[in-house]
Amino acid sequence: MLSLIGTLRGLLKIKPVHIDGMMFRLHHGPTVVLLLAFSVLITTKQYFGDPIDCDVSGGASKSLINVYCWIHATYSVNSLFRKADGIEVVYPGVGTWKGSPPKYGNQEGEYKFHKYYQWVSLMLFFQAILFYGPRWMWKAWEARRLENLLAEREPQETAKAIWAGSFSTYMYRYALCELLCFINVFAQLFMINRFLDGEFFTFGLEVLSFMEQSPEDRVDPMVRVFPRVAKCHFHKFGSSGNVETHDAVCVLPLNIINEKIYVFLWFWMCALLALTTCTILYRLVQLFSGRVFRARLVRWRFYYVPDVLTAAQDCTAGQCFILYMLGRNMETVTFSEMLQELKRLQKKAPDYTLVRTDENL
Repeated sequence: MLSLIGTLRGLLKIKPVHIDGMMFRLHHGPTVVLLLAFSVLITTKQYFGDPIDCDVSGGASKSLINVYCWIHATYSVNSLFRKADGIEVVYPGVGTWKGSPPKYGNQEGEYKFHKYYQWVSLMLFFQAILFYGPRWMWKAWEARRLENLLAEREPQETAKAIWAGSFSTYMYRYALCELLCFINVFAQLFMINRFLDGEFFTFGLEVLSFMEQSPEDRVDPMVRVFPRVAKCHFHKFGSSGNVETHDAVCVLPLNIINEKIYVFLWFWMCALLALTTCTILYRLVQLFSGRVFRARLVRWRFYYVPDVLTAAQDCTAGQCFILYMLGRNMETVTFSEMLQELKRLQKKAPDYTLVRTDENL
């Protein structure tokens, strides 16, 4: 466990050179760490014991019932969620029911099957991989180019490298990775909703609404989606050769933590989607706005640095982007000296459509 904590801390380690923005880091940093931590936490038997524990009468093997119900999924009765707990029913969704027998795989009708239960840990791990994907792609494309620019001994050399390249490919690749972040978080909301049988989209709102309702009229959405107790039917041949049906009541201890994980994920991913959307809109403005407005965006970020506006006005969109990235990684004095040298180069060759290569992309 301690070695795992050390590995997760490595993902949050502050790098000496930032090659991406805050939104990007939230995707591949805290989000990945949280998902991996949740995935490992669920599989830690020392805290929660066995993932399922069923009680059945009729002489059936307890271990056999546990394995069967773990594989085939448990279920609850929808109409029993509003019954009085401990009086009319054993537990919300669990009690005496005279309807037709449940059919596994059929979500319609009175029964709600909890087929997600054994896959939560793998699902969280898969989500972590998806969130890290854009970061992996950007690192491969970026290939330490920003670090190499920062490694120049003199600000004048850095300015010459900026003036010699357009950096358009560099900028568009980064924008593509940001777009992938947006697509990923948006698609994952649908993926989780599908995973939880359509319960995730409104899950956080229902939890907030539940907290405001009177105890007599409310149904806990966390108990409905993540029940701690559920039912399971097991069939086997009896001594006479007839099929016997055993009705088991199963405790699902992992749902104690599952419900809290997904409440947190609902709010986290909604906030992440909102922030990512704002970042994408800002990037579109940066890509397609005119020179003057684009330069003002750089000036707005580095308002405390002299000459940033005049230097940025004669830069391409890609050069403005690399200025932004360099400014976040340079000391103010060094950045200011580089801008002064860039202005000198611009005066010598005011037509910035002259020599432009992508060698430094």
